[in-house]
Amino acid sequence: MTGSERREAIVSRIENSEAPVSGTALAASFGVSRQVIVQDIALIRAAGYEILSTNRGYILNRSAVVSRTFKVRHTDEQLEEELYSIVDLGGCVKNVMVNHKVYGHMEAPLNITSRRKAAEFIADIRRGKSSPLKNITSGYHYHVIEADSEETLDLIADMLEKKGFLVKKDQGENMA
Repeated sequence: MTGSERREAIVSRIENSEAPVSGTALAASFGVSRQVIVQDIALIRAAGYEILSTNRGYILNRSAVVSRTFKVRHTDEQLEEELYSIVDLGGCVKNVMVNHKVYGHMEAPLNITSRRKAAEFIADIRRGKSSPLKNITSGYHYHVIEADSEETLDLIADMLEKKGFLVKKDQGENMA
């Protein structure tokens, strides 16, 4: 087994374990020294995994992120209000999607997590860099929104509904 394969197996083992996995147990199962495991963990962390060391072993820190797809409709003038309202409640607007009757499903990543990022996006639109994707489907579009909890997503849904942006399931064009 190569070092790379061993590190993949280590991540898998830690990820799938209900309890912390000790360095000693990892070393024994892979037939290497505890020091090799410590070095592997450092490389795994450098690769972007958030491996935490506890007094009982290693665990993978899983950030609690939930997502929901919202169907919305608003004017160009309301774009700023929509984005600011979502990020102010702790949401991240991951993307924008439309279902065009001729072109089909189209999607673009946004990853708007703050007012600053929303303002940059809106400034690009206003400078004429492009027009909002929603404009090719009479304003109807979808966003995948991520948040830290279902409760936060519920707050975002309530706000979108209160502002008249949320489209009910039986309204407007259908998602393909």
